[in-house]
Amino acid sequence: MIIAGLTGGIASGKSTVSNYFKALGAVLIDADQIARKVAQKGMPAWQEIIVHFGREILQPNGEIDRRELGRRIFSNPREKETLNRIVHPRVFEEMENEVRRLRRLRPGAVVIQDVPLLFESGMHGRVDEVILVYVPEAIQVQRLMKRDAISEADARARISSQMDIEEKRRMAGFLIDNRGPREKTEKQTRTVYGVLKQKADSMYDSKNG
Repeated sequence: MIIAGLTGGIASGKSTVSNYFKALGAVLIDADQIARKVAQKGMPAWQEIIVHFGREILQPNGEIDRRELGRRIFSNPREKETLNRIVHPRVFEEMENEVRRLRRLRPGAVVIQDVPLLFESGMHGRVDEVILVYVPEAIQVQRLMKRDAISEADARARISSQMDIEEKRRMAGFLIDNRGPREKTEKQTRTVYGVLKQKADSMYDSKNG
């Protein structure tokens, strides 16, 4: 089995690429989905978030309003760090549990861990390979403004809350350039998957040969 961390900047198209990997046969572990799970109403992380940020961030059904919470932390690094301290350890634990399960059931699998904050959280040190979905910051800004119907200033504030995309580019082992048409992005994804599958097969054979 080989584990690859998939990351990118906001509005870089990472979700599209993760879906391509899944369609090719990779096993996807989505950190955002796990983060939602561990912060559901009544869960320990939910309790801690409410204690710190107040009940004003709740929706009428009692679940956390992620848009409101995001608005608060994007402009406040200290609050963002507090949220990360509450959520990240629980997300990492769930991901590790899933990896252990897959090692038993799918020892020859290509596992893609979709983690938006892969570098920022230090999780890049826990994976075999790192894949970056890349677009320049100017395109990030345009896409984010369109996607979330926000101003340029708000878009740039959200982007600046993450590690610079060019620094991520220097640290990644694989790069999928998502500036062009979908067909080009899908072709790059297929190429990366082929390399990862070959490595996974080789690792599996060496352990079982």
